[in-house]
Amino acid sequence: MPGTKQGDSLSVTPYVGDNKTLLAFDFANAAAANSLAGFTIACKPPGQPPYYLFNDIVFEDPSQHAQVTGENPQATVNAPYQKYRWTHVPGTNHQGLVTAVGSYVYTVTPRYFDAKQSLQALDPTLSVSVTVKVGPFRKGSLSLGFTRGYMQSGAFVNHFGIDAKLQPAGKPLLYDTTQKAGTNKAGQNFTFADEYAWMGSTARQQVFAILNAVLQDPTLHVDVFAYDFDEPDVLKILLALGKQGRARVILDNAALHVSAKGKTSPEDAFTALFNKQAKAPAQVLRGCFDRYSHDKVFIIYKGNAATQVLTGSTNFSVTGLYVNANHVLVFDDAAMAAEYAKVFAQSWQILTQYPKKSAKASAAFSATPLSSGPFTIQSASLPKMSITFSPHTAAEATTILTNLSNRITAEAGSSNGSVLYAVMQLTGSDTPVYNTLKSIYANKSVYSYGISDAPGGTHLYAPGHDTGVLVTYFNKDDLHYMERTLFAKH
Repeated sequence: MPGTKQGDSLSVTPYVGDNKTLLAFDFANAAAANSLAGFTIACKPPGQPPYYLFNDIVFEDPSQHAQVTGENPQATVNAPYQKYRWTHVPGTNHQGLVTAVGSYVYTVTPRYFDAKQSLQALDPTLSVSVTVKVGPFRKGSLSLGFTRGYMQSGAFVNHFGIDAKLQPAGKPLLYDTTQKAGTNKAGQNFTFADEYAWMGSTARQQVFAILNAVLQDPTLHVDVFAYDFDEPDVLKILLALGKQGRARVILDNAALHVSAKGKTSPEDAFTALFNKQAKAPAQVLRGCFDRYSHDKVFIIYKGNAATQVLTGSTNFSVTGLYVNANHVLVFDDAAMAAEYAKVFAQSWQILTQYPKKSAKASAAFSATPLSSGPFTIQSASLPKMSITFSPHTAAEATTILTNLSNRITAEAGSSNGSVLYAVMQLTGSDTPVYNTLKSIYANKSVYSYGISDAPGGTHLYAPGHDTGVLVTYFNKDDLHYMERTLFAKH
C-alpha cells in the first residue's frame, strides 16, 4: 500500500481495499483548515480520461460559488466533499458497468471560502496526488471478493433506473440472464447479467472464476454446501458438472427451502432436475443439522486431493449475490481445502444416515473432532488464522462465543482500540458476543463500527456526539421493492 503523500500543508493517505480506495486527508496545522469549504477529488483511471468524483450534496445556489462550466453540478470541483475522508468505488457514477483495474491517480485539492462565504476557485498549487493500484484484493494464497449490492443507492438508479427488476416475471429456475431487464434513463437497454455483474462485483467474479475453471478442466470436480440456491448461471454450471459426474451438493432442507402450499421452491426444483440427469457420483443430498445448514462453500478437487476452497457469507442466490452486502474468501491452499473436505465427507455421511431434518444429525456432527476446533492452518502464504465448524455442543459454542466476547472487551479496553463487526442479528439472542456488541457502542473510549439486520430500531444522534449508534441494514425478500424516498431531492 502506498504511504502518505505530503504537500505544503495537506497530506493524503490512501488505503487500498478490494476494488476500492479510501482516501484520508489531514493538514499540517489548524491554520491550514481556516475557511475550509471541503475537498475536490479528481480521478485518472488507467487508459481512460480523468474525471471528478461526484458529491450528492450541492450548493443551494451554485451561482454564488466558483463553478467550472461544463462540469456536472455534483462534480467535486463544483461541490467539494465536506469530509476528511472518502471511499471511491469505481463504477458508482463513472466508467459504466465495467470498470478499469490498474494504477489510479487521485488528486486531492482543499477548497476554501472567501470572506463572503463563497467558494473560491480551485488552486492547483495546493493539490496532492497519489497513485494506487486498484483491483481485486489478494494476499498470498487468500483472495477476497465483496458484493456491491447498493440496490437502494443513487448509483444503482443512475445505471438502471428506479423501477429496475432483478428477475423476470414468474422467476423461472433457469432463465436467460442475457435477456433484456430494462432501459435506463439514457434510453440504453440493459440485461439481468449487466445488473448482476455490477451488483455482484468481485464476489461474483470469484464465484464464477472457480466454477468456470472446474467446468473447463475435466480433471477437476467440486463439492458444494449451499443454503439459498437460485442464481440461474450458478445452477446451470452445476447441472452441466452433474451430467459429467463432477459435482456433489449438500443443500439445505429447512422449511423455507422446501415446497409448500402449491409453490415449488427453487431448491426442490433444482434437486429434482439435477438428480434426474446426474452421472454417479454426482448427487444433490438434502439435509440440515436440526435448525438449518447456513452454508456457502465450494471445495475443489484434482483427483482425490482438495486444492482450493471458497467460503464466506455469500449465498449462491440472487439475493445473496446481488442485493445483500456479502463477501467471499478463496483459499488456494491445499491444507485449508483439506479441512473443508473432511467436513464435507463427514456431513455427507451423517446426512445420508439422517436424511430428514433431525436433532440426531446435529448431535452426530457435534460428537466428532471436527466440531471441537479451532483448527489453525500453518501456511506461509496465508495470514494467521484459525477456523471452527458448527454445529457445536452447547459447551463448545459457549466457549467460542465467550472467547470472542473477551477479545472484543480487551480491544475496547486498550488505549487505541477499535471494533469492526457485521452481525446478522442483535436482537432476540442472549449470548456473550451479542451482549458485548449491544453495549460497546456506548463506550466513549473505543471506536466501534458495525452493522446488523435487526438491532432493535434505528438510533439517531446529533453531529458531534461521541458515542456510537446501532444501525439497521435493509434486507427484503421482494427484490422488486425499492424505497423511493431515498432518491427524492430535498
